[in-house]
Parts: sequence; structure tokens; C-alpha cells
Amino acid sequence: MPDKQQKWYQNWFNSPYYHILYNKRDEREAEHLMDNLCEYLTPSATERMLDVGCGKGRHAIYLNKKGYDVTGIDLSEENIKLANIHENGKLHFYVHDMRNLFFINYFDIVFNLFTSFGFFEKDRDHQHAVNMFSRSLKKGGVLVLDFMNAEKLKNNLVLREVQHIENIEFHIQRKIENGAIIKKIDFEDKGRHFAFKEEVRALRVDDFKRYFEKAGFEIEATFGDYDLGPFKPEVSDRLLFVCRKK
Repeated sequence: MPDKQQKWYQNWFNSPYYHILYNKRDEREAEHLMDNLCEYLTPSATERMLDVGCGKGRHAIYLNKKGYDVTGIDLSEENIKLANIHENGKLHFYVHDMRNLFFINYFDIVFNLFTSFGFFEKDRDHQHAVNMFSRSLKKGGVLVLDFMNAEKLKNNLVLREVQHIENIEFHIQRKIENGAIIKKIDFEDKGRHFAFKEEVRALRVDDFKRYFEKAGFEIEATFGDYDLGPFKPEVSDRLLFVCRKK
């Protein structure tokens, strides 16, 4: 079961400063990825899709504009409030922890995109999440999981940087510790000091293979970028799996 103690992602993802720091997410990149995935997967107009860790809903909203029935879930109440502005008869959003069971044998495709994974301290929680992806899918359904390429990121880690956004000076430090890539974010606003962190497990291909096997998935393809090019551990920007529920 998930820990009851509040974690970094519950604090940071619900903070208004999270949206300020990441206010320039590339919408065209998101749409490009979804166009390529739809071309690869060729879903029918009646298929149901689940976006896990949907954030403000940018991928789900675009899929819905393409005519699909999409549900988005995210742990952040603030994200879901923003996403709900776009809700309609075929687009719904819910506050939900990805480790907990949602619908059973209901969806045709589950998406987990843009490194919306790897946040938990305990490996069993990552397995719980992948198990939930599986149980949410119909037999033969597809999971698309898009993660950072931890190998490349570790070898090219930017240790310190400063970003000036909306009159706020964000001081960012990164380090690798205990198998995780940790980002510390410090800044002042209106005379107050704030400190947040992000901590994402540096998961590798073998870690995911273990999760997928235990959850009853078979890997059909592994890509290394949003053009769906081949995955190359030393150079690829992304680690993107397409898996099918056995």
C-alpha cells in the first residue's frame, strides 16, 4: 500500500511554482509524439484510453481532439483542476494514485508519458503501479510507457543552473544519490524562501523488463525518441516502451 506520509511529489506537483517553472512545456512535441503513436498503434475510434500521470492533461486533451475517449488520472489536485476545464463527454479527469486500482479490464490503451514514473522510494511501489496498468487494460491491450534515458542523463548531468521566470530566480542543483536523480529547487518570492525537490529513480531497461514480466506484459517495441527511432543506450533521449497485456 502507498505510504501515508506526504512525499515530495505531493508537495511539489500541487505547488503553483511547479507550473511557473515548467510553464514552457513543448505542446508541439507532445502532439508530435501522440501523432506518431497513433500512427503506430492505429487505434479504432471506439477504443478507450487512460493517461496515467496526466498532469494538466495536454496529451489527453490532444487525443480527445483527435476523437478518442480518454480518461486522465493524476495525484495532483491542482493539475486535475486545470485539466477539468477541458472535460467533455469523452474526456474525464480524476485525482488518483497510480499504485491503486482504477477500472478493471476496461481500457484498450494505457499511456504513462514524459517520465511520469519512478517517483517512489520503494521498488515494490513501481511494481504496484505497473500491475495497476495491467489490470486496467483489457486482455491484449497496450501500455505505452515513456521514461527518461537514465544512462544518457547521468552521463550529461547539469549540476547547477539558474532560471529566471516571472521575476523569480530558481536555483537548481542536481545530483545522483542512492540510485536516484535528485533535483533541488530553491528560490525566494515575496520575501519568503521556498525549497522543493524532485527525486526520480534512475531506472534501466532491465528494471522495466522485470516490472513488465511480473505484471503480465510482453514488450513489443522499444524506442529512443519521439520520432519512434531505435533505442540506443548512450545517445537516445528517451526510453519508450510499447507493451501488450498477455
